[in-house]
Amino acid sequence: MDHEADAHRTDLMTITRHVLNEQTKYPESRGDFTILLSHIVLGCKFVCSSVSKAGLAKLFGLAGETNIQGEEQKKLDVLSNEVFVKALISSGRTCILVSEEDEEAIFVDRSKRGRYIVVFDPLDGSSNIDCGVSIGTIFGIYLVKDEDNPTIDDVLQAGKNLLAAGYCMYGSACTLVLSTGSGVNGFTLDPSLGEFILTHPNIKVPKKGKIYSVNEGNAKNWDEPTTKFVEKCKFPTDGSPPRSLRYIGSMVADIHRTLLYGGIFLYPADKKSPNGKLRLLYEVFPMSYLMEQAGGQAFTGKQRALDLVPGKIHERSPVFLGSYDDVEEIKALYAAAN
Repeated sequence: MDHEADAHRTDLMTITRHVLNEQTKYPESRGDFTILLSHIVLGCKFVCSSVSKAGLAKLFGLAGETNIQGEEQKKLDVLSNEVFVKALISSGRTCILVSEEDEEAIFVDRSKRGRYIVVFDPLDGSSNIDCGVSIGTIFGIYLVKDEDNPTIDDVLQAGKNLLAAGYCMYGSACTLVLSTGSGVNGFTLDPSLGEFILTHPNIKVPKKGKIYSVNEGNAKNWDEPTTKFVEKCKFPTDGSPPRSLRYIGSMVADIHRTLLYGGIFLYPADKKSPNGKLRLLYEVFPMSYLMEQAGGQAFTGKQRALDLVPGKIHERSPVFLGSYDDVEEIKALYAAAN
Protein backbone atom coordinates (compact mmCIF):
# COMPACT_ATOMS: atom_id res chain seq x y z
CA MET A 1 0.00 0.00 0.00
CA ASP A 2 1.33 3.43 -0.94
CA HIS A 3 1.07 5.30 2.38
CA GLU A 4 2.92 8.32 1.05
CA ALA A 5 0.43 8.76 -1.81
CA ASP A 6 -2.44 8.32 0.68
CA ALA A 7 -0.97 11.04 2.88
CA HIS A 8 -0.87 13.40 -0.10
CA ARG A 9 -4.49 12.64 -0.91
CA THR A 10 -5.61 13.75 2.54
CA ASP A 11 -4.18 17.24 2.00
CA LEU A 12 -6.96 18.38 -0.31
CA MET A 13 -7.26 21.92 -1.60
CA THR A 14 -11.00 22.47 -1.50
CA ILE A 15 -12.60 25.48 -3.15
CA THR A 16 -13.44 26.91 0.30
CA ARG A 17 -9.80 26.61 1.42
CA HIS A 18 -8.61 28.10 -1.87
CA VAL A 19 -10.92 31.13 -1.57
CA LEU A 20 -9.94 31.64 2.09
CA ASN A 21 -6.26 31.55 1.06
CA GLU A 22 -6.99 34.21 -1.56
CA GLN A 23 -8.79 36.27 1.09
CA THR A 24 -5.65 36.44 3.26
CA LYS A 25 -3.97 38.48 0.49
CA TYR A 26 -6.40 41.30 1.29
CA PRO A 27 -5.99 42.31 4.95
CA GLU A 28 -8.96 44.70 4.71
CA SER A 29 -11.27 41.84 3.63
CA ARG A 30 -14.35 41.24 5.78
CA GLY A 31 -15.06 37.80 4.32
CA ASP A 32 -18.19 38.96 2.44
CA PHE A 33 -16.82 37.84 -0.92
CA THR A 34 -15.92 34.41 0.50
CA ILE A 35 -19.45 33.99 1.89
CA LEU A 36 -20.97 34.98 -1.47
CA LEU A 37 -18.81 32.46 -3.34
CA SER A 38 -19.74 29.71 -0.88
CA HIS A 39 -23.43 30.34 -1.68
CA ILE A 40 -22.71 30.17 -5.42
CA VAL A 41 -20.88 26.87 -4.84
CA LEU A 42 -23.87 25.53 -2.89
CA GLY A 43 -26.17 26.48 -5.80
CA CYS A 44 -23.87 24.63 -8.21
CA LYS A 45 -23.93 21.50 -6.04
CA PHE A 46 -27.71 21.57 -5.89
CA VAL A 47 -28.09 22.00 -9.66
CA CYS A 48 -25.48 19.29 -10.29
CA SER A 49 -27.50 16.90 -8.16
CA SER A 50 -30.75 17.87 -9.94
CA VAL A 51 -29.19 17.48 -13.40
CA SER A 52 -27.92 13.99 -12.60
CA LYS A 53 -31.36 12.92 -11.32
CA ALA A 54 -33.40 14.79 -13.95
CA GLY A 55 -34.51 11.73 -15.93
CA LEU A 56 -35.66 9.93 -12.79
CA ALA A 57 -37.33 12.97 -11.27
CA LYS A 58 -39.16 13.89 -14.51
CA LEU A 59 -37.42 17.27 -14.67
CA PHE A 60 -36.85 16.93 -18.39
CA GLY A 61 -39.16 18.63 -20.82
CA LEU A 62 -40.71 22.07 -21.03
CA ALA A 63 -42.21 23.96 -18.11
CA GLY A 64 -44.76 25.61 -20.35
CA GLU A 65 -43.46 29.16 -20.04
CA THR A 66 -41.24 31.16 -22.37
CA ASN A 67 -38.37 33.21 -20.92
CA ILE A 68 -37.38 36.73 -21.88
CA GLN A 69 -35.14 35.47 -24.71
CA GLY A 70 -38.11 33.76 -26.42
CA GLU A 71 -36.73 30.32 -25.58
CA GLU A 72 -39.17 27.79 -24.19
CA GLN A 73 -38.12 27.07 -20.63
CA LYS A 74 -37.11 23.63 -19.47
CA LYS A 75 -38.17 22.50 -16.03
CA LEU A 76 -34.52 22.35 -15.02
CA ASP A 77 -34.02 25.97 -16.19
CA VAL A 78 -36.79 27.12 -13.89
CA LEU A 79 -35.51 25.07 -10.95
CA SER A 80 -31.90 26.22 -11.43
CA ASN A 81 -32.97 29.85 -11.58
CA GLU A 82 -34.94 29.56 -8.33
CA VAL A 83 -32.05 27.79 -6.62
CA PHE A 84 -29.50 30.48 -7.54
CA VAL A 85 -31.80 33.43 -6.80
CA LYS A 86 -32.59 32.03 -3.33
CA ALA A 87 -28.96 31.07 -2.61
CA LEU A 88 -27.68 34.52 -3.62
CA ILE A 89 -30.30 36.48 -1.71
CA SER A 90 -29.89 34.34 1.42
CA SER A 91 -26.14 35.04 1.42
CA GLY A 92 -26.98 38.59 2.56
CA ARG A 93 -24.13 39.85 0.36
CA THR A 94 -25.94 40.79 -2.87
CA CYS A 95 -27.92 43.87 -3.89
CA ILE A 96 -28.81 43.23 -7.57
CA LEU A 97 -29.19 39.96 -9.45
CA VAL A 98 -29.47 39.62 -13.23
CA SER A 99 -30.54 36.22 -14.56
CA GLU A 100 -30.97 35.09 -18.14
CA GLU A 101 -34.35 33.71 -17.12
CA ASP A 102 -35.79 36.95 -15.67
CA GLU A 103 -36.83 39.94 -17.76
CA GLU A 104 -36.04 42.48 -15.06
CA ALA A 105 -33.12 42.74 -12.67
CA ILE A 106 -33.89 41.59 -9.11
CA PHE A 107 -33.25 44.23 -6.44
CA VAL A 108 -32.62 42.56 -3.09
CA ASP A 109 -34.66 43.72 -0.12
CA ARG A 110 -32.80 46.26 2.05
CA SER A 111 -32.74 43.91 5.06
CA LYS A 112 -30.74 41.29 3.09
CA ARG A 113 -28.71 43.66 0.98
CA GLY A 114 -24.95 43.50 0.46
CA ARG A 115 -22.48 45.18 -1.86
CA TYR A 116 -22.21 42.68 -4.72
CA ILE A 117 -24.01 42.36 -8.04
CA VAL A 118 -24.25 38.87 -9.53
CA VAL A 119 -25.06 38.28 -13.21
CA PHE A 120 -25.72 34.67 -14.20
CA ASP A 121 -27.13 32.18 -16.66
CA PRO A 122 -28.47 29.48 -14.34
CA LEU A 123 -28.48 26.70 -16.95
CA ASP A 124 -26.69 27.42 -20.21
CA GLY A 125 -27.14 24.94 -23.06
CA SER A 126 -30.42 23.66 -21.64
CA SER A 127 -31.68 22.61 -25.10
CA ASN A 128 -29.09 19.81 -24.73
CA ILE A 129 -30.50 18.43 -21.46
CA ASP A 130 -32.53 15.63 -23.02
CA CYS A 131 -29.58 14.12 -24.93
CA GLY A 132 -27.07 14.12 -22.08
CA VAL A 133 -24.70 16.77 -23.45
CA SER A 134 -22.77 18.86 -20.88
CA ILE A 135 -24.60 21.97 -19.67
CA GLY A 136 -23.58 24.54 -17.09
CA THR A 137 -24.04 27.67 -14.99
CA ILE A 138 -22.16 30.88 -15.86
CA PHE A 139 -21.71 33.77 -13.40
CA GLY A 140 -19.97 37.10 -12.96
CA ILE A 141 -19.60 39.31 -9.87
CA TYR A 142 -19.43 43.12 -9.76
CA LEU A 143 -19.21 45.62 -6.92
CA VAL A 144 -22.07 48.12 -6.51
CA LYS A 145 -21.16 51.82 -6.49
CA ASP A 146 -23.49 52.79 -3.64
CA GLU A 147 -24.81 49.96 -1.48
CA ASP A 148 -27.59 52.16 -0.05
CA ASN A 149 -28.85 53.25 -3.45
CA PRO A 150 -28.31 50.51 -6.05
CA THR A 151 -29.56 51.32 -9.57
CA ILE A 152 -29.67 49.48 -12.89
CA ASP A 153 -26.69 51.59 -14.02
CA ASP A 154 -24.58 49.70 -11.47
CA VAL A 155 -25.19 46.55 -13.52
CA LEU A 156 -24.38 48.15 -16.88
CA GLN A 157 -20.61 48.12 -16.36
CA ALA A 158 -17.83 47.10 -18.73
CA GLY A 159 -16.67 43.50 -18.37
CA LYS A 160 -13.20 44.68 -17.32
CA ASN A 161 -14.76 45.79 -13.99
CA LEU A 162 -15.66 42.22 -13.01
CA LEU A 163 -14.31 41.16 -9.61
CA ALA A 164 -14.70 37.47 -10.39
CA ALA A 165 -16.26 35.14 -12.92
CA GLY A 166 -16.70 31.44 -13.43
CA TYR A 167 -18.79 28.57 -14.65
CA CYS A 168 -19.84 25.19 -13.37
CA MET A 169 -20.12 22.42 -15.95
CA TYR A 170 -22.44 19.48 -15.33
CA GLY A 171 -21.05 16.69 -17.50
CA SER A 172 -19.14 13.46 -17.00
CA ALA A 173 -17.86 15.22 -13.88
CA CYS A 174 -19.08 18.38 -12.16
CA THR A 175 -16.34 20.97 -12.76
CA LEU A 176 -16.22 24.53 -11.42
CA VAL A 177 -13.80 26.95 -13.09
CA LEU A 178 -13.19 30.22 -11.26
CA SER A 179 -11.11 33.37 -11.48
CA THR A 180 -10.98 36.06 -8.82
CA GLY A 181 -8.57 38.20 -10.85
CA SER A 182 -5.31 36.32 -10.33
CA GLY A 183 -5.39 33.40 -12.74
CA VAL A 184 -7.89 30.63 -13.42
CA ASN A 185 -8.39 27.49 -11.33
CA GLY A 186 -10.54 24.42 -11.95
CA PHE A 187 -12.21 22.35 -9.23
CA THR A 188 -13.95 18.98 -9.57
CA LEU A 189 -16.77 17.84 -7.29
CA ASP A 190 -15.87 14.75 -5.30
CA PRO A 191 -19.31 13.20 -4.73
CA SER A 192 -18.10 11.11 -1.78
CA LEU A 193 -17.00 14.26 0.08
CA GLY A 194 -19.50 16.72 -1.37
CA GLU A 195 -16.56 19.07 -1.91
CA PHE A 196 -15.02 20.76 -4.93
CA ILE A 197 -11.32 19.77 -5.04
CA LEU A 198 -8.64 21.71 -6.92
CA THR A 199 -7.80 19.53 -9.94
CA HIS A 200 -6.74 22.14 -12.54
CA PRO A 201 -4.50 24.72 -10.82
CA ASN A 202 -3.52 27.85 -12.73
CA ILE A 203 -5.10 27.00 -16.10
CA LYS A 204 -3.27 28.55 -19.06
CA VAL A 205 -4.82 28.39 -22.52
CA PRO A 206 -2.22 27.29 -25.14
CA LYS A 207 -0.91 30.28 -27.16
CA LYS A 208 -2.09 28.65 -30.39
CA GLY A 209 -4.60 25.86 -30.89
CA LYS A 210 -5.53 23.25 -33.48
CA ILE A 211 -9.29 23.47 -33.02
CA TYR A 212 -11.95 25.92 -34.19
CA SER A 213 -15.47 25.90 -32.78
CA VAL A 214 -18.38 27.52 -34.62
CA ASN A 215 -21.90 26.73 -35.81
CA GLU A 216 -21.20 26.24 -39.51
CA GLY A 217 -24.93 25.99 -40.17
CA ASN A 218 -24.91 29.82 -40.13
CA ALA A 219 -22.13 30.09 -42.74
CA LYS A 220 -24.27 31.57 -45.50
CA ASN A 221 -25.06 34.56 -43.26
CA TRP A 222 -21.49 35.30 -42.11
CA ASP A 223 -19.49 38.42 -42.90
CA GLU A 224 -16.29 38.27 -44.97
CA PRO A 225 -13.66 38.11 -42.14
CA THR A 226 -15.41 35.17 -40.43
CA THR A 227 -15.86 33.36 -43.75
CA LYS A 228 -12.17 33.88 -44.62
CA PHE A 229 -11.03 32.71 -41.19
CA VAL A 230 -13.04 29.47 -41.30
CA GLU A 231 -11.94 28.84 -44.88
CA LYS A 232 -8.33 29.24 -43.72
CA CYS A 233 -8.94 26.76 -40.87
CA LYS A 234 -10.16 24.15 -43.36
CA PHE A 235 -7.85 24.92 -46.30
CA PRO A 236 -4.61 26.43 -44.91
CA THR A 237 -2.42 28.11 -47.53
CA ASP A 238 0.79 28.04 -45.49
CA GLY A 239 1.33 24.28 -45.64
CA SER A 240 0.08 23.67 -42.07
CA PRO A 241 -2.46 20.88 -41.44
CA PRO A 242 -6.16 21.87 -41.39
CA ARG A 243 -7.70 22.51 -37.98
CA SER A 244 -10.25 20.22 -36.39
CA LEU A 245 -13.82 21.43 -35.98
CA ARG A 246 -15.39 20.79 -32.57
CA TYR A 247 -18.77 22.35 -31.83
CA ILE A 248 -20.96 21.10 -29.00
CA GLY A 249 -23.53 23.91 -29.01
CA SER A 250 -23.30 24.28 -25.24
CA MET A 251 -21.17 27.35 -24.53
CA VAL A 252 -19.83 26.08 -21.20
CA ALA A 253 -18.61 22.82 -22.75
CA ASP A 254 -17.12 24.54 -25.82
CA ILE A 255 -15.28 27.14 -23.70
CA HIS A 256 -14.06 24.50 -21.23
CA ARG A 257 -12.47 22.52 -24.05
CA THR A 258 -10.98 25.72 -25.53
CA LEU A 259 -9.45 26.70 -22.15
CA LEU A 260 -7.81 23.30 -21.71
CA TYR A 261 -6.82 22.41 -25.28
CA GLY A 262 -6.56 25.82 -26.96
CA GLY A 263 -8.11 26.96 -30.22
CA ILE A 264 -10.84 29.49 -30.89
CA PHE A 265 -14.58 29.70 -30.20
CA LEU A 266 -16.56 31.91 -32.57
CA TYR A 267 -20.12 33.19 -32.32
CA PRO A 268 -20.07 35.98 -34.90
CA ALA A 269 -22.73 38.48 -35.85
CA ASP A 270 -24.49 37.50 -39.08
CA LYS A 271 -27.37 38.60 -41.29
CA LYS A 272 -29.84 36.69 -39.12
CA SER A 273 -28.43 38.00 -35.79
CA PRO A 274 -26.70 41.32 -36.60
CA ASN A 275 -25.85 41.89 -32.91
CA GLY A 276 -24.68 38.34 -32.33
CA LYS A 277 -26.55 35.76 -30.30
CA LEU A 278 -24.74 35.52 -26.95
CA ARG A 279 -25.67 37.80 -24.07
CA LEU A 280 -23.01 40.23 -22.93
CA LEU A 281 -23.50 40.38 -19.17
CA TYR A 282 -23.74 36.71 -18.24
CA GLU A 283 -22.20 34.85 -21.20
CA VAL A 284 -19.70 36.99 -23.13
CA PHE A 285 -18.22 38.93 -20.17
CA PRO A 286 -17.60 36.03 -17.72
CA MET A 287 -16.13 33.78 -20.44
CA SER A 288 -14.00 36.62 -21.86
CA TYR A 289 -12.74 37.41 -18.36
CA LEU A 290 -11.73 33.77 -17.78
CA MET A 291 -10.08 33.55 -21.20
CA GLU A 292 -8.00 36.70 -20.60
CA GLN A 293 -7.06 35.54 -17.10
CA ALA A 294 -5.82 32.28 -18.67
CA GLY A 295 -3.66 34.18 -21.19
CA GLY A 296 -6.06 34.18 -24.14
CA GLN A 297 -8.07 36.96 -25.79
CA ALA A 298 -11.69 37.89 -26.45
CA PHE A 299 -12.73 40.14 -29.36
CA THR A 300 -16.12 41.29 -30.67
CA GLY A 301 -15.15 41.97 -34.27
CA LYS A 302 -14.64 45.63 -33.37
CA GLN A 303 -12.94 45.80 -29.97
CA ARG A 304 -11.78 43.93 -26.89
CA ALA A 305 -14.90 42.25 -25.50
CA LEU A 306 -14.30 43.35 -21.89
CA ASP A 307 -14.21 47.04 -22.93
CA LEU A 308 -17.84 46.98 -24.10
CA VAL A 309 -20.41 48.77 -21.92
CA PRO A 310 -23.89 47.25 -22.23
CA GLY A 311 -26.87 49.53 -22.79
CA LYS A 312 -29.40 47.03 -21.41
CA ILE A 313 -29.20 43.95 -19.23
CA HIS A 314 -30.00 41.35 -21.92
CA GLU A 315 -27.88 42.96 -24.64
CA ARG A 316 -26.20 40.61 -27.12
CA SER A 317 -22.78 40.71 -28.75
CA PRO A 318 -20.69 38.75 -31.24
CA VAL A 319 -17.58 37.16 -29.74
CA PHE A 320 -14.35 35.45 -30.81
CA LEU A 321 -12.40 34.04 -27.89
CA GLY A 322 -9.61 31.58 -27.25
CA SER A 323 -5.87 31.18 -27.80
CA TYR A 324 -3.98 34.47 -28.10
CA ASP A 325 -2.52 33.84 -31.57
CA ASP A 326 -5.78 32.49 -33.00
CA VAL A 327 -7.70 35.60 -31.92
CA GLU A 328 -4.90 37.75 -33.36
CA GLU A 329 -5.62 36.11 -36.74
CA ILE A 330 -9.29 37.03 -36.69
CA LYS A 331 -8.43 40.56 -35.49
CA ALA A 332 -6.10 40.99 -38.48
CA LEU A 333 -8.87 39.88 -40.88
CA TYR A 334 -11.30 42.43 -39.40
CA ALA A 335 -8.68 45.16 -39.52
CA ALA A 336 -8.03 44.40 -43.20
CA ALA A 337 -11.77 44.50 -43.99
CA ASN A 338 -12.27 47.98 -42.50
